[in-house]
Amino acid sequence: MRHILPIALLALAAPVAAQSPAQPFTVQGGQGFAKLDEALMAIRGQDATILIAPGTYHECAIQQAGHIVFKAAVPGRVIFEQTTCEGKAALVLRGDGAVVDGIVFRGFRVGDGNGAGIRIERGDLTVRNAMFLDSQEGILGGAGADMPITIDHTTFSGLGQCDESPSCAHSIYLETQGPVTVTNSRFERGRGGHYVKVRGPRVTITNNSFDDTAGHKTNYMIDLPNGATGTIRGNTFVQGRDKENWTGFIVVAAEAHDHSAAGLRIEDNTASLAPGETRSPAFVADYSHERLAIGTNTLGKGVRAFETR
Repeated sequence: MRHILPIALLALAAPVAAQSPAQPFTVQGGQGFAKLDEALMAIRGQDATILIAPGTYHECAIQQAGHIVFKAAVPGRVIFEQTTCEGKAALVLRGDGAVVDGIVFRGFRVGDGNGAGIRIERGDLTVRNAMFLDSQEGILGGAGADMPITIDHTTFSGLGQCDESPSCAHSIYLETQGPVTVTNSRFERGRGGHYVKVRGPRVTITNNSFDDTAGHKTNYMIDLPNGATGTIRGNTFVQGRDKENWTGFIVVAAEAHDHSAAGLRIEDNTASLAPGETRSPAFVADYSHERLAIGTNTLGKGVRAFETR
């Protein structure tokens, strides 16, 4: 599959340090802290970078203010696992903005079925060189605001569920009304729900790989349930056999038509079915009944190009 492997995945092959330093969270300027939330409290809402030493951390933090960069000193060697704040996520973000760089998030499960690595509630967000593994959700949030969200060179694996709560969880689920950009990232081995679900009006989803071969009870690769414009280009999709909803790879305005989908550009993608799959899904399934800008895509045997619903 055509894909640029995230830096975090390469680094994760090396063993993680058994013990982190006594003060593994260093704020720019050199002051160290034993806990991530202690570093955030010391910053007092200012803009800052927190450099995190290699290690596995069973803790979480809530950003209340400022623009904070959470940066792994060695990409892929900083792991947050299992512990959530407010029953939501390892990082709950409600400051002015955040960057998450080179961090691995794994093993998050909470009672409402939405245990995530990152819960974004306010501010802009950039995630790069990260990994989200074996949790109910990868990145969740963004409701009720125009926050721009950018995700680049990041892996999402073993995420999603539809059996642990009344509603499904997904690898990425964003409700922001700002632009959402997902580039150079990998989605694989979904455990339910959709791989990318965005309710906002504009998306850029380019040069990613979606490998559903080992997926379990998954749904769409890309779901734009309220409609959207923008670009879906240069992605590689392989749809697996174990699906709860197999009928479409990219689905537009299936729940509502809040945003125009006119001119949504879908081109230069490659889509195929896993070996042994005999059903015939639509590559693009459109409920908006608007004129989408569907260009040339390379479709394997059994994949139908377009369907109006």
